[in-house]
Amino acid sequence: MHFRELLLASGLLAGAVAPVQAQAPFDASRIKVSWEVVENNHQGKAQFLSAFTLVNNSKVPFPAQGWQLYFNFVRSIKPGPVKGGVTAAHINGDLYKLSPVAASKGIAPGDSLRIELVADAWAVNFTDAPDGLYFVWDKEPAKGYKLNPLEVRPSTQPKQYLRFPGDKTALTTAADVFEQNKGIKDIPADQLPPVFPTPQEVIPGTGTYTLQPGLRINAAPAFEKEAAYLAGELNILFGTKPAVGEGSGIELQEDASLAPEAYQLKVTADGITIKAATGAGIFYGIQTLKNILPANVWAVKQKSVQVPALQVKDAPRYGYRAFMLDVSRNFHSKQDVLRLLEVMSLYKLNVLHFHLTDDEGWRLEIPSLPELTQVGGRRGHGVDEKESLMPSYGSGPDVTDPAGSGYYTKQDFLEILKYATARHITVIPEIETPGHARAAVKAMEARYAKLQAQGKAAEATQYLLSDLEDKSEYHSVQNWNDNVINVALPSVYTFLDKVVEELQAYYKEAGAPLEYVHMGGDEVPAGVWQKSPVVQALMAKDRSIRNTDDLWYYYYGKVYDLLKARGLKQYGWEEMGMRKTTIDGKPHNIANPQFSNNGFMVDVWNNVMGGGAEDLAYRLANANYKVVLSGVSNMYFDMAYMKSFEEPGFYWGGFVDIDKPFYFIPEDYYKNAKVDALGNPLNPSVFQGKDKLTAYGAENIVGIQGLLWSETVKNAERMEYMILPKMLGLAERAWAKNPEWATEKDSARSEQLYGQAWNTFVNVVGKKELVRLDHYNGGYNYRIPTPGLKVVNGAVTANIQLPGFVIRYTTDGKEPNAKSKVYTGPVTDKGTLRFKAFDTRGRGSRTATAVNPLRAQTLSNGKIN
Repeated sequence: MHFRELLLASGLLAGAVAPVQAQAPFDASRIKVSWEVVENNHQGKAQFLSAFTLVNNSKVPFPAQGWQLYFNFVRSIKPGPVKGGVTAAHINGDLYKLSPVAASKGIAPGDSLRIELVADAWAVNFTDAPDGLYFVWDKEPAKGYKLNPLEVRPSTQPKQYLRFPGDKTALTTAADVFEQNKGIKDIPADQLPPVFPTPQEVIPGTGTYTLQPGLRINAAPAFEKEAAYLAGELNILFGTKPAVGEGSGIELQEDASLAPEAYQLKVTADGITIKAATGAGIFYGIQTLKNILPANVWAVKQKSVQVPALQVKDAPRYGYRAFMLDVSRNFHSKQDVLRLLEVMSLYKLNVLHFHLTDDEGWRLEIPSLPELTQVGGRRGHGVDEKESLMPSYGSGPDVTDPAGSGYYTKQDFLEILKYATARHITVIPEIETPGHARAAVKAMEARYAKLQAQGKAAEATQYLLSDLEDKSEYHSVQNWNDNVINVALPSVYTFLDKVVEELQAYYKEAGAPLEYVHMGGDEVPAGVWQKSPVVQALMAKDRSIRNTDDLWYYYYGKVYDLLKARGLKQYGWEEMGMRKTTIDGKPHNIANPQFSNNGFMVDVWNNVMGGGAEDLAYRLANANYKVVLSGVSNMYFDMAYMKSFEEPGFYWGGFVDIDKPFYFIPEDYYKNAKVDALGNPLNPSVFQGKDKLTAYGAENIVGIQGLLWSETVKNAERMEYMILPKMLGLAERAWAKNPEWATEKDSARSEQLYGQAWNTFVNVVGKKELVRLDHYNGGYNYRIPTPGLKVVNGAVTANIQLPGFVIRYTTDGKEPNAKSKVYTGPVTDKGTLRFKAFDTRGRGSRTATAVNPLRAQTLSNGKIN
């Protein structure tokens, strides 16, 4: 069934001529809805049972007929009649609807209705829940009525949170956290390393230099921009902008002998000198200068600051130190992006991979193709998708939802580019193709319909991305059935060239570098293009295309030529560098030799531990592809920190806390891979027979990237919570030289060295860097770790992953606040004890709870709320 037919069947289009001002027969705000997981492994299968409960809080009956309840759900629901007198139907993507059956009875005032649904896989945390619920009345099909936020009931029983019979990972308890933290020792702040990320060499000096208003910045002509940046930072610190010119204070000197991003910083009692060959090197020297200032220095305007005397000689391990932000699934404002760029620059990350387009949204204004943002940049309920895309990820019926609708205007994007460039961050735009392209496909179909109605047939097809006669059937990983560009259409390449042309114009106007354009390439589903007349015509004309698999190489060959003609290089997801073949008649993927000498750069994401493709990054690097290590197992920051119902995020690739990016060994990640995707200890036999990185391949590892996909990230607070403090582990691994524990061959010695390094790192993060981020740039909403608890012999002992936070507790069952008792040692009070960690601003972690019924009794675990 095609998308238009599916909409007709669902009723979204059927009532297009109905009066749009009909009175809603019931006040949707009077329905309270809750949802819970009933059980995973339902009926012994990889599926789960969940239930909605609808309570009628009004004084009139909720009608038995004439309505549909729409919602988004990241799991595939079994269609058809379900318990509760409704039938379930899939619309497209993650959008579903429930409709009453003929025998439905409605809901009497004060009564409730329970609706049970069976869906694929399982549910573990609250972000697995349905979202964005709204009613549509049959008499008013173009209007959706938003319900109040869904109440998600916690999963507390094993059948609710264990995924399947072999799932050995229960919810993480306070006792589990205590055990994880038990090796962490407190290190006094004055004994911690002075610079983060770890530089190549630090030589302590004697005395201090007084940084204060009135100093001058004396800069070589090549470093005029960096001098202006430093003056701005000191203005924030002191409230007075220092002069740039000759005089005593800070000197920015040119030293052509240094590597491109290297710098040398020297602080003496007489002044500060930063040397570098490039502006980037000077900029990183400035960041190090900021880093050696007291961690709380940004809390208030300063009269003077003492800078410790020292010498630093430094350069990064990798030239590509990246972070990817997805703004398509849920939109993030210009201000959110600027805040991200600021914290990236603080920790010397130098690439923003900007995921601007996907199925659920096109987020960048392209003036010559306004439909891309007018239609593809908005989500909401409607009778068709000529004015906006359908709701996704809980964006609801209204196009005013800030996470569902939004895009960067030309001026927004220019500001982002200029801001990044001033901080020596390159912005690489991603135009996701040929899959994950639904927003563009639907926008161009809307353009087509509009121009066709005006009798402009040639213009209508000029940028069309879909074969309107295509009968192919497919479902993407995200359950879309119409999200792939038809690569056989010449108009596709006209479209791409126009978008790239306007991108180049933006970068030129902003004075920003543009070397690579990321052209996507991941997750094109089976079945695409197989029943497309346009594809069949191309195959008849071009005998090198033997089947639809060959269209992949046809497409990326043309994209390569398109970019090359504009002086640009091609970048994409790992699939761009893969070729489908067979071994013993079974499907198999190899590194594609066709493109291996074209300078393609690829993000390798699929290294799920225990998933079978653990060596993919190394295979591609060995085959001469430039590889950015972007593996889900360590670098997907949208993965939840731990297995807890209250902890947001996905977990299909594993749980990713700050330790995952920190212990990642880029050139031999087999060595330090500790757990599989389920959180179970990893059997080293998983890596038997896997390719290892060759010395030649190591030269093709260009860098490391952290990534935040935004399906479960709807606002700035959640965005920063998911990114920080994980980003600090990424920054250390991308900048610092290969640590001794990573190369030590004796496993026991390596583990000992790692333990020491980890202990130092968590103390630096907790006592310095997060204190800095409490106030730097207005303060960041990083995740505060939850205390670990252990109950032994009638005493509750607490610890924490990141030393430096104040742990407070209550003994009366109330939630701790910033004025509760400070934990200083084991607590022997009886009853329910609650613990929270607090930062310097008074923000608290989630609560850890322990019950201490008798002083002589031992309780092995506790609860995390």
